Amino acid sequence: MARLSTADNAAIGGQALSVAHLFRDRVAATPHAEAFRFPDNGGWTSVTWQQVGDRVRFIAAGLISLGIAPEDRVALASSTRYDWVLVDFAVLCAGAATTTVYPTTNARDVAFIVANSGSRVVVAEDQTQVDKLLEHRADLPDVRKVVIIDGDGDGDFVITLDELEALGRELLVTSPDAIEQRVNAIRPDHLASIIYTSGTTGRPKGVRLPHRAWTYTAVAIDDLGLLSADDLNFLWLPLAHAFGKVMLALPLIVGFPTAIDGRVGRIVDNLAAVRPTFMAAAPRIFEKAHARIQNMIVDEGGIKKRIFDWAIGVGIHASKAREERRSLSPMLAVQHALADRLVFSTIRQRFGGRLRFFVSAAAPLNHDIAQWFDAVGIIVLEGYGLTETAAASFINRPNAYRFGTVGLPFPGTEVGIAEDGEILLRSPGVMTGYHDLPDATAEALDADGWFHTGDIGALDDDGFLRITDRKKDLFKTSQGKYVAPSAVAAAFKAICPYTSEMIVYGEERPYCVALVSLDAEAITDWAARNGLGDLSFADIARHDATRELIAGYIDTLNEQLNRWEQIKRFAILDRELSIAAGDLTPSLKAKRNVIVKNSADVIARLYD
Repeated sequence: MARLSTADNAAIGGQALSVAHLFRDRVAATPHAEAFRFPDNGGWTSVTWQQVGDRVRFIAAGLISLGIAPEDRVALASSTRYDWVLVDFAVLCAGAATTTVYPTTNARDVAFIVANSGSRVVVAEDQTQVDKLLEHRADLPDVRKVVIIDGDGDGDFVITLDELEALGRELLVTSPDAIEQRVNAIRPDHLASIIYTSGTTGRPKGVRLPHRAWTYTAVAIDDLGLLSADDLNFLWLPLAHAFGKVMLALPLIVGFPTAIDGRVGRIVDNLAAVRPTFMAAAPRIFEKAHARIQNMIVDEGGIKKRIFDWAIGVGIHASKAREERRSLSPMLAVQHALADRLVFSTIRQRFGGRLRFFVSAAAPLNHDIAQWFDAVGIIVLEGYGLTETAAASFINRPNAYRFGTVGLPFPGTEVGIAEDGEILLRSPGVMTGYHDLPDATAEALDADGWFHTGDIGALDDDGFLRITDRKKDLFKTSQGKYVAPSAVAAAFKAICPYTSEMIVYGEERPYCVALVSLDAEAITDWAARNGLGDLSFADIARHDATRELIAGYIDTLNEQLNRWEQIKRFAILDRELSIAAGDLTPSLKAKRNVIVKNSADVIARLYD
């Protein structure tokens, strides 16, 4: 398998002209190498780059036959799956731009995104997604066709993906160079994607990302030397999110294969089956895995728990030594080898046994959880970026990492800290602006090209970046003290294995309170062990024993906090936060403003 260099593709200033150029060059360089594998009939089907290239070519030609012109938008409403990859690459090879739509988006917002982006064709995963469009068809006059992946067409407005490919084959008979002409015409600043930020209030904003944003990010990551063609990625991230999209551009440069399955509930099983060498995820995935293993050990009890606790203690001592680039003492080295044989190797096998590292982004990862994973021999490289910066701008490196930070900037990324602590970024990966929102664009991008992230942070002397909180989420108590709610929440989730989220509140109030959302799986298991197994989730959440359990963890949390940050009162929500209910973004970040608004009465009672 081959790693592409800038000499292998049409490039300007060491960067590929477009993602489409990279795709074409990858197919040509390693046509017979494995590109993707995906679940199929209970197993996994593998496809080569040539097989991917052939289908992408037909789909791209089909889009052209439907009248898609350069930089026209094609909306894609689907979960993460192999077909998503084919359609996205095809859109780009047709010279068009992909408008990504999360499959959990409600019909009203789907119609807004499709209409606002000016999308002319919509590719929908199934009839559920098609029905959202049909419900608002009168609001979508620009949409010429809907292409359904799983399901049947209607002979008119809706056609199948197979029918689209058939149209492409017909076009290529008479215009065999149609795709080459489109690809050759693409330039770095041509539009590649519009990704709508999920937001917490109001309508979502469409982030316009040109080809240069994706190619820069892929080349910058490759320059770090983190990955090789021998790696295997497991991709479950929402491909409608910028974090997921980066994972499609990167293999075009490096050449590694990707196993793809967007079913979140299958992540652990898939890791064991696929045995990848790396995986990217949001912090919630690591929090849940950490909590599950900890709870299993508590259930075991006895000698197994004592051995486990001893091993983790040894592992953390070794982790701290590695972080500080100190050699292990002879005694610690012997203890670590024993701990690895007794405990750590078993944990790593649960994740497939071949992981070199995880990548965490999209929200802050608690320091203690990151160190726990490093202790068992799986480093979590925390990174940082936003949709507006093509997902990634900073990352820790395996040979240069610091827990509690998001690492060092990518090559070619400049960083500044404003007087109020806001992080400013400037790089080729920054968006060109928000779609049809000039005022919002002017507010986010200043005249010198700096993107104002809205995040508060600080740089260590050697360049490592620490994120404090979202600028808009920081609040001041009535005592004049600032509180960073996400930092408090991250600390709580690290010590309490039964919670999925904590929302800290205290704006202009004399003290802080919290809303606690329980993890359904963890709390149900706890309830079964404590004589509450017959109760519903809501009844468990309301039970005095549960409140006593959570209160103990909050007491532990408060010992770590400044007096003005401490949680004086709390309420347990009687349902788990979810994407479907609108509490979480598809990248599993809590929509703080939405939750606070919906729980206004509960918060008011905490201050009575």
